[in-house]
Amino acid sequence: MENAIINFQKEYTIDLTRSEKVTFIRFLSLYLGASFILLLLLSLLYYQNEKTLHLDLAKTKMENISSQLSSRIIFSHMMDSKLDIDDYLNMKQYEIAFYDRDGKKILGNFNDKIKLENGFYQRKNNYILVDNSTFGHLGIFHTVIKDKLFHSLVHTTRNKVLVVFLITYSFIALIGFFLAKLFIKPIKDEREKLNNFIKDTTHELNTPISAILMSSESDNLTKKQLERVKLAVHRISEIYSDLTYIFLEEKDENRVVHELELKALIEEQLKYFEVIALKRKITIHLDLEEFSYKIDKNDFIRLFNNILSNAIKYNKKEGEVFITLKNSTLSIKDTGIGIEKKKLNDIFNRYYRATKEQGGFGIGLNIVQNICKEYDISFDVKSKERKETTFTFKF
Repeated sequence: MENAIINFQKEYTIDLTRSEKVTFIRFLSLYLGASFILLLLLSLLYYQNEKTLHLDLAKTKMENISSQLSSRIIFSHMMDSKLDIDDYLNMKQYEIAFYDRDGKKILGNFNDKIKLENGFYQRKNNYILVDNSTFGHLGIFHTVIKDKLFHSLVHTTRNKVLVVFLITYSFIALIGFFLAKLFIKPIKDEREKLNNFIKDTTHELNTPISAILMSSESDNLTKKQLERVKLAVHRISEIYSDLTYIFLEEKDENRVVHELELKALIEEQLKYFEVIALKRKITIHLDLEEFSYKIDKNDFIRLFNNILSNAIKYNKKEGEVFITLKNSTLSIKDTGIGIEKKKLNDIFNRYYRATKEQGGFGIGLNIVQNICKEYDISFDVKSKERKETTFTFKF
């Protein structure tokens, strides 16, 4: 039970910055305010409509009762029989009284003083009907009917409308909260991605810069220190290249597309990875055939280097990398940690990292995807957790 409560709190708690909170509150306030006004207008219109219907129904019923009473009075007078109207006088909803020409009450249970003018009137919270259709039969010139339950009926209707309004608005408010949360979530996610990207970039730059600073402390650099500096400079160059490709709009202007011999270009790039592979005791196996393809040199280098860099970075110690270029297909396979099946569809998203085991800031595979789309290169990735990952590119 305690775990369920904690999970619920995590699910519905929103961790926002100040500006995001302002945006969230403004959106929610606008939504709730507009919904309140619209729902209030609809409720008032419905209430007024129901009140009018009740009033029309009450008037019609009172007119029918008055008509029936007049018929009985006239019939009794003409037939010279006893007037029997006890069933009407005992009705709980109405008070009824009969008056002579001078306004003197003859009989009935209505005791209020009223002007005996023919018509339908409102008196305080009740409605009264005065009818003169008896035409003096049995000495009765005026029939008065008072509805006692109309106010109670309208009050009940008002309460029902109010309850429905509160329930509906509460439901709308709940929906509004979730809509506002959905509205702000992409902004929050992008902000978190950007924050993580900045942290990861700082971390990625710190490692090679620290290596250069440590190596430069000595006046006479050893071979090992020179290799360390070379690796650090190459890493900084890769980071710079990736960042400019992703964020600078003029990348298309610098693109020069021509036929390239991919085998020679791959062998040239492998020289930059020899030190890294040697340090991690990674064995690289090559099976390359001559193949040329029309592509910008820097774009192919970015594509190849990002995949090979990951194959080495996420490999096991003393692992292997197999690079194959045959039948217009480039395949890079490693014996590394693999990728979870559920994450395979997300690894090409910008800033996404399938694992925290190694450095990086999640733009390499996004660059690879963009290059493949640019040159209509079909690509595929297959992976087995803790065993292997294979990237395949069909030119």
